[in-house]
Amino acid sequence: MRSDNAKAGMQQAPARSLFRALGLTDEEMERPLVGIVSSYNEIVPGHMNLDKIVDAVKQGVAMAGGTPIVFPAIAVCDGIAMGHVGMKYSLVTRDLIADSTECMAMAHQFDALVMVPNCDKNVPGLLMAAARLNIPTVFVSGGPMLAGHVKGEKRSLSSMFEAVGSYAAGLMTEEDVKEFECKVCPTCGSCSGMYTANSMNCLTEVLGMGLKGNGTIPAVYSERLVLAKHAGMAVMDMLKKNIRPRDIMTEAAFRNALTMDMALGCSTNSMLHLPAIAHEAGVELNVDIANEISAKTPNLCHLAPAGHTYMEDLNEAGGIYAVMNEISKLGLLNLDCMTVTGKTVGENIKDCVNKNPEIIRPVDNPYSKTGGIAVLRGNLAPDSCVVKRSAVAPEMLVHEGPARVFDSEDEAIAAIKGGKIVAGDVVVIRYEGPKGGPGMREMLNPTSAIVGMGLGSTVALITDGRFSGASRGASIGHVSPEAAAGGPIGLVEEGDIISIDINANTINMKVSDEELARRRANWTPKTKEVTGYLKRYAALVTSADKGAILKGN
Repeated sequence: MRSDNAKAGMQQAPARSLFRALGLTDEEMERPLVGIVSSYNEIVPGHMNLDKIVDAVKQGVAMAGGTPIVFPAIAVCDGIAMGHVGMKYSLVTRDLIADSTECMAMAHQFDALVMVPNCDKNVPGLLMAAARLNIPTVFVSGGPMLAGHVKGEKRSLSSMFEAVGSYAAGLMTEEDVKEFECKVCPTCGSCSGMYTANSMNCLTEVLGMGLKGNGTIPAVYSERLVLAKHAGMAVMDMLKKNIRPRDIMTEAAFRNALTMDMALGCSTNSMLHLPAIAHEAGVELNVDIANEISAKTPNLCHLAPAGHTYMEDLNEAGGIYAVMNEISKLGLLNLDCMTVTGKTVGENIKDCVNKNPEIIRPVDNPYSKTGGIAVLRGNLAPDSCVVKRSAVAPEMLVHEGPARVFDSEDEAIAAIKGGKIVAGDVVVIRYEGPKGGPGMREMLNPTSAIVGMGLGSTVALITDGRFSGASRGASIGHVSPEAAAGGPIGLVEEGDIISIDINANTINMKVSDEELARRRANWTPKTKEVTGYLKRYAALVTSADKGAILKGN
């Protein structure tokens, strides 16, 4: 056993004395040591129940003959961090989580790991650590929140942000907003739409790193405790069979994940995280293949914010395996990929039927014949940018309008809420990328304000930052290169005509090459004075099209 490096032989008697200080018995030290990475904290609603999940995992590990030992991982709540300096500290935690988990697992020589994440950066950070460490590992998330109910309709966090925009436009009263505030997030769990947290938990299941139901069983269901126990048992079986993350997270598995990303209509953040996870697994995932996959993958699900269904509805309809089974009818999935069950994808999904064709559309009646995400290129984004096509109003798939240019999210929000943005405008927010932000803030406040003020079908927003999975509308992010790295988004001037054609995967400013060259000759990218971790992050981070991985990793 790997853990024998830390506990076997006379040389390790001092270490054993410390294990005894933990209260471990001889019998426990003779068993495999299984690290349980707990993301429990009392600030993230998706993590407040993880102590219960961790206890259930411990029982599963112990029942299967292992010795469970818990250690922590940090997590930021994006919703609480949104709209202020705190959002600069969200994406950056992904690498902190991966690094600190690697440190703990290597320092203590665990034989296997069970990862217990739930929210946005926590899931990809731990998947990166799992790929890097490559010891038997299973994931079990805390599960999604139930949808709220306001005035007889199901609602979620995206509704809350849009309510603030509606209030600014005089379309809602303060009492209306208060009712939303008190009702849209009714339980613990990751917010109830197909936002980033749920996207990544579902894609963990697709990759084969989580058991059936990992992405969809609601946090408050006792079924999730059963799932956690089975996860503890599954990792012990993986240890016996020597099944490791890199046996599971292969190039074929990542193509499966991109395919299901398109079918489910996941958050655009998946296009930031999947390449970073793949990189740690030794797989180079070029975002350009997203359009190739999207072209042949129908979009079968319209969960919030794209539609009015929620994670609980997807769970009742059969969950991720049912969507995979539906997509497999088109021959778009590699069914031979190994999973944490010790079985292949094909074996796992073969009996999983679609129980509700309104929630999971059949492949012959999709929401669209192409996938939920599109990658665009043009003179505004030579290295690419990303849009959640499934959440764009049909009339905005092709759009031209004058640029309204802002050098920060804060300036843009003030203009939007001040009524300075009108139908037809293209809002451009720059210097918010991985390096320029630094930290690549999510733009849920401006996108929600645009939708809440009734401009969602007439105004586009383009940024070198990124979007929450809760954003909807013509929200185009991850513009690469970013302004701070010399990208042409930094050359856009007020009033330039921006041409967007999502169907053709293009985005351009109608400015001649000669004029752009003249502007560049007289331009120096802006810089921001930052300290602490953000200073180190800005110095090391690569561009969004590379997954915003850190140089040297």
